[in-house]
Amino acid sequence: MAVLQQNNAASRPPSYYIRQRLLQNKPAMVGLGIIVLAIVVAILGYAIMPDSTPNANNGLVQIQKKTPGFSTQVLRMAKINPRADVNPVTFILSGAPEDYSEIPIESYTFKGDSMQVQPLRSNNAMADQPRTFGLNEIVADPQSYSSSAEMQQKIEDDYIRSKTFWLGTDKAGRDVLSRLILGTRISLGIGFVAVLISVFVGIVVGASGGYFGGWVDKLMTFIMTVVWSVPGIMLVIAISLALDSKGVWVAFVAVGLTMWVEVARVVRGQILGLKEKTYIEAAQVLGVPQNMIIFKHLLPNMIGPLIVIATANFASAILIEAGLSFLGLGVQPPAPSWGMMVNEGFQLIGAKAGLYLVLLPSLCISVLVLAFNLLGNGLRDAYDPKIPLSHG
Repeated sequence: MAVLQQNNAASRPPSYYIRQRLLQNKPAMVGLGIIVLAIVVAILGYAIMPDSTPNANNGLVQIQKKTPGFSTQVLRMAKINPRADVNPVTFILSGAPEDYSEIPIESYTFKGDSMQVQPLRSNNAMADQPRTFGLNEIVADPQSYSSSAEMQQKIEDDYIRSKTFWLGTDKAGRDVLSRLILGTRISLGIGFVAVLISVFVGIVVGASGGYFGGWVDKLMTFIMTVVWSVPGIMLVIAISLALDSKGVWVAFVAVGLTMWVEVARVVRGQILGLKEKTYIEAAQVLGVPQNMIIFKHLLPNMIGPLIVIATANFASAILIEAGLSFLGLGVQPPAPSWGMMVNEGFQLIGAKAGLYLVLLPSLCISVLVLAFNLLGNGLRDAYDPKIPLSHG
């Protein structure tokens, strides 16, 4: 029996032990759980947002800078030209405009064919005056109703809603919860694309220098040293100027091109050690093409270090994007970004809502970066064969 167990253990691939060590690392699994949750939230996006308009940009001036938990009644008024139907895929990707406009109100009364409302009190005395609307101005297809009483009932049932802003509103009266949810998609998207760019460029540069050596290695090392010495923020500004643009796609490229050097250094060091192995020398003697040696025999043997560094770079990319957006060099309004939301809250320091507008996106950034760091540490330990596998 003991021999059989030893044979079974010997037949297991290294990936089994990597997986088991990772599963036994509780902090890493907590980080993985947070990341999976963030991915689900990012994918669902508009489907779970209270404000599903494009960029969660439905702002109501009367309710700007409200604290979490604020509630109010809202009168919905049907638009003359309703939006065209949006298919589910388009809705998930970019949301859909509303078919109605909204007016926050404190109270309302019906008078025959009209409705008088008291708008929610704001800093604008003129906007606080009672307003009167014809019932046919509020409902869609007013000709389909047979009486004013029927229209009044329809308005009370479908056109007056109680609206709660669970995380408050920003300085433009937009729902903070919706913008935080959409900001998750932007942060993960930029992190994912930036990691892809950095890994691709880093593998090309590091593998070329490490494998060919000589003047190629000196050239690649010189390029890495130059890029490494340039501050990331200056490189992003240079890329923005070169592309003559600012925005989410420029942020993708800029963040990716500031992170490839570390990947290149790891790949170069790994290849310098691996290319001296006997099986690589045998492949060279047999005349195997150099590109096949690199992509079939060398790179697959450094998947572990690449996964670990990619995970760490993911966290760095989120921080870099937040910093750039805070400075106005990353994602541009009205698209929500956690860094830009921190900046908006910072401008309101002193107001009660300003604390929440800084704290909430900062907390999201910290939790997501911590999750990637925990997972990265767990992956590093899982790929280390010196760490024993617990059987408890």
